[in-house]
Amino acid sequence: MIPLSPVRQRVASHWALFAACAVFLLVGALSLQDYGSSWDNDEQRAIGQAALDSLAGDGERAFDQLANASDRYYGAVLEAPLVLIERALSDSGKSTAVRHLLSHFFYLISGIFCYLLVYRLFNNRMLALIAMLLFLLHPRMYAHSFFNSKDIPFLAMFMVTLSLVHRAFRRDTLAAFALCGAGAGLLVNLRVMGIILVVAVLVLRALDLPFAGSGRERARILLTGGAFTLTVALMLYASLPALWGDPAGQFVDMLRVFNSHPHLAFNRFGGEWLYSRNGPPFDYVPVWVGITTPPAMLLLALAGAISLAWRGRRRPRDILRNGPLRFGFLLLALPVGTAVAVFVLGSNVYHDWRQLYFMHAPLLLLAVFGLHWLASSLPERRTRAGIYALAGAGAAIAIVSMVRIHPYEAGYFNTLTDRATAARLASRYDIFVRVSPNNIPAGERGLHELRRTELSPHDLSRICSDPRFPGTRDERLYANTLRCLLDPAAYFGTFRGEALATEPLDRSRFDAYRVGSWMVYLRDGCTADDLGSRVFLHVHPVDHADLPDYRPDFFGHHRKAYGFEQRDFTFSSHGARMDGTCVAVVPLPDYPIARIHTDQFTPEYAAEAWRAVADGEPLVRARFDIYRTGAVLTYTRADCSADDLAARFALHIYPVDERALPDWQAEHGFDNLDFNASAYGARTEDGRCVVTVPLPTYPIAYIHTGQFQTGANETRDLWSARFPATRPHVSAAALAGEPLASAIFNVYRDGDRLIYVRDGCTEEDAGPAFGLHFYPAEPDDLPEARREYGFASHDFFLWQRTALADGGRCVAVVPLPDYPVASVQTGQYDETGRLWWVEFALPGGE
Repeated sequence: MIPLSPVRQRVASHWALFAACAVFLLVGALSLQDYGSSWDNDEQRAIGQAALDSLAGDGERAFDQLANASDRYYGAVLEAPLVLIERALSDSGKSTAVRHLLSHFFYLISGIFCYLLVYRLFNNRMLALIAMLLFLLHPRMYAHSFFNSKDIPFLAMFMVTLSLVHRAFRRDTLAAFALCGAGAGLLVNLRVMGIILVVAVLVLRALDLPFAGSGRERARILLTGGAFTLTVALMLYASLPALWGDPAGQFVDMLRVFNSHPHLAFNRFGGEWLYSRNGPPFDYVPVWVGITTPPAMLLLALAGAISLAWRGRRRPRDILRNGPLRFGFLLLALPVGTAVAVFVLGSNVYHDWRQLYFMHAPLLLLAVFGLHWLASSLPERRTRAGIYALAGAGAAIAIVSMVRIHPYEAGYFNTLTDRATAARLASRYDIFVRVSPNNIPAGERGLHELRRTELSPHDLSRICSDPRFPGTRDERLYANTLRCLLDPAAYFGTFRGEALATEPLDRSRFDAYRVGSWMVYLRDGCTADDLGSRVFLHVHPVDHADLPDYRPDFFGHHRKAYGFEQRDFTFSSHGARMDGTCVAVVPLPDYPIARIHTDQFTPEYAAEAWRAVADGEPLVRARFDIYRTGAVLTYTRADCSADDLAARFALHIYPVDERALPDWQAEHGFDNLDFNASAYGARTEDGRCVVTVPLPTYPIAYIHTGQFQTGANETRDLWSARFPATRPHVSAAALAGEPLASAIFNVYRDGDRLIYVRDGCTEEDAGPAFGLHFYPAEPDDLPEARREYGFASHDFFLWQRTALADGGRCVAVVPLPDYPVASVQTGQYDETGRLWWVEFALPGGE
């Protein structure tokens, strides 16, 4: 018999690994089209593009064009190659499929490193194979590996780096630590959180110094540690173009950004909405891991922790010595320390625990320690085989669960939640899934139900969405909604059939029907523009007290302050195309509804909005002329370009009474309603851009608005305007007499108001602050806090009280107090002091 070569011997001895990899690749290729795209897809592509542009010498411009400044610090070691491959494929459908396949392939590679690590730890091929299967067959991680090119690559690289860490300490050579440093550098490139593993390696290397037997050995420890640190730094610098200009400064900024990530989100946990920037409660991470991880892995991880504690109690010095026990305690410290740090630091965590998916790697390896401990503690060989069989059964159960709910694995909940109905789960936890089955356009879809075979379409309609929420804010952002489109044809077909059996509420660009607690929209012969155009839906309750007083997303669309509930949507996010008909289904609130206002943001709607304001005078003339009609603010600009609409709009509402502000806005003193023009506007046929935005119903003092662009390190204002919420009206008779005082501005009285007027007014005249002190006829009329001063201060800026009128006239209107006023002092001042100041008495002392 001819002896096998060493390579062929290794292949033959690990045939099960290669067989498993082949099966995973085949299944992944066959199921590739079942998964949709993440909302981060565009941003991730932009990161890869920026990195490639940096290599071509145009990095700063590319970084400035990123959607979020923090994106410059997400590494592109995976994104840049994916962008290159997509460039080579002109077919966008194929490029997306290849992107998903390569992301999944990287995940499978990390499974191989898991196999090799466990094999080195325990020299057991069966245990290594079970470990790889349990690692890859976590339902949520498996599904995310196709569309999540942010969190899953970090998890995969975390497993790869853990394997390199163990190899480095086992071999204890310069080359091994240099290779480990290269892996750690790429890990930090993907997400700066990887620095925890870098610190862990340096701590473990430092622990080796007291056990060094000679000075030569200590020198080798220091040398390998230095090689590791240097390689991390060089690899991170080479692979992260954002560091090239100012490595130290940018790295510090990188740590700052990720310690307090700027992304804002609302997150449902335990039936309550959590604001992500406030940090999670102490049980957030353990609960999410506990209800979304296969039970077999949880039990084995617990056994692994117990085994480590038992062995550590018997041989405490071995915890500090280089060996399997110390490596095991590292695995235990990583998830426990991360969970504690997230709570203590108040880290920005949202959308289940996806930012912490990397914890799956050490938890899985802990489970392997537990499995090995259980098997090795039993004397009988058959009993040990039984333990391995049970672990294999755990992997088989995970497979069955994944097949049963495919392609909704990203919404997996384990058997610990079996007693909870899907409706209860949806009411207590975020459920996000990206699926693109059959005739639904590729993109985001929330498709999940735990026991789908037991439910009819009508059952689905009852649990499909939390009735208080509209779903997406736009086509890229989920608003914490569970949507069930398990059988799109049956689901939408049922609603379409019931709608057509009734009369529509409205016939316009689409037909709008009410079917029970749902709004159904139908349009025959719909186009791609119809699917992408935004539809607004405003629900006015019979009793305003029924309106929700919470804020489900950071755009603030559901507030009592508006007087209605806003449930805007797109057909692509809430519907599908069936036989040439667009069908959209949107849940209505469960409180009594007085009326519904709905329409679509189209050129026709924009033209109608323009006609409604064209005869009036704008509140302000800026890059956009801005009008107010009732509770709607309308921006218009003639000869508008795509660039005019591309930049984000700022909109800050200052109320008359700050107590009207929502709690989360009170510290700012204004209501932040920033928006994108794509959500509220369109361009008319004659090239005019029209944007209409709903305003709160509480009394508004003044408005600050404009447009801005967010770059890598700064936000650049393109234009801004500040003006009162209503255009001041001053009668000619009020200005016909002699002013009460004359200076740079003339001051008149018009009933219960003071009028400030200046003709030929410039920005220099209007810019400084105005001082205004009212001296009462009776000092007791003053608020107690002001009595020691003897006057009430009502200082203001011109933009808070007026707008520049045509012809360069500035007019400010200020109400008088409701108590008798004896005299007034007023004028303007800046940082140098008073520019002008006058004092006068009010006739009659009032």
